[in-house]
Amino acid sequence: MSGTSVRLVLGVLVLQTAFVLSCIGAFRDPAPHRVPLAITAPTTRIADDTFYQLALLPGEPVDPFRVADEAAALDRIRGRQVKGALVVSRSGTDDLLLVASGAGPSLARELATHVGAAERQQGRTVRVRDVAPIAPGDRRLLSSFSLVVGWCAGGILCASVQALVAGRRPGVVRASVKTGVLLMYSVLAGLLGVLVARTLLNAVPGDFWALWAVGSLLVLAAAALTLALHELAGVPGIGLALVLVVVLGVPGSGGVYPTELLPAFWRTAGPSLPPGAGLDALTSVAYFRGAGAGGPLWTLLAWAGGGAAVVLLGGVRAPRSHAPAGRTTRSP
Repeated sequence: MSGTSVRLVLGVLVLQTAFVLSCIGAFRDPAPHRVPLAITAPTTRIADDTFYQLALLPGEPVDPFRVADEAAALDRIRGRQVKGALVVSRSGTDDLLLVASGAGPSLARELATHVGAAERQQGRTVRVRDVAPIAPGDRRLLSSFSLVVGWCAGGILCASVQALVAGRRPGVVRASVKTGVLLMYSVLAGLLGVLVARTLLNAVPGDFWALWAVGSLLVLAAAALTLALHELAGVPGIGLALVLVVVLGVPGSGGVYPTELLPAFWRTAGPSLPPGAGLDALTSVAYFRGAGAGGPLWTLLAWAGGGAAVVLLGGVRAPRSHAPAGRTTRSP
């Protein structure tokens, strides 16, 4: 077994172990942390009492703030500015909690649990209304999550094939061809993903064209990142892309548990990596008519544009000398 083979096998072993560590570390103890929650109440005193009751919950599961009325709270949820809203009753002790399972069913359940506990301490009850319900074919967001993972995997695989076939040899034309292939593949992969998930299986809702655009941009982001890191570091660069997209990006994407339930590291890093930004944009299109998709789309565009720029700039670098070692050029 050659030294190169040994290094590659050891590298795969390290990636596998890192992925197991990342997944278990992210998922072993999900708990909400400062989840934005709107509050509306008939009087200032009741609003203040409710606010402090929620703000002082152990572990700070919610981050409450006041809004004018139920309509304002609903607008905040549908605009993805908050994850839920507590509407305190004007008469009686039966309050209303608005949630959006389209942003994550487990997050909606956690909100109901913690808000319900705070309400019971005040001798009140709470009923739950889902204002952005999950699609029947997308239980726990697993169909959306699977679509995002498939798009990312396709982007990495396409870029890896390009890298291994074309290598790192300089040349503007070669770099342009590699980038063009990634672009064409991304458009086709985005289309096929939407056709399968939305049209064939009726699992992911939302506007067809918007979903296609999100998918194509996500595939391009994962592919351009992989090809750029290969351009910079060779084969180890593909391993680094797997670390960013798969080892860290998949557990931190919010597909298994919403990012608000993850530990601090994954909660912070997840939305800035392609899988997290892709799933966030996808759910915005699927369940919130595109509200809140701007930030995630800019994140994907940065990965795609930055990666493509590295590949194209690598094509104009000075060519390496191919003269055999030990030979010298004689002066005439």
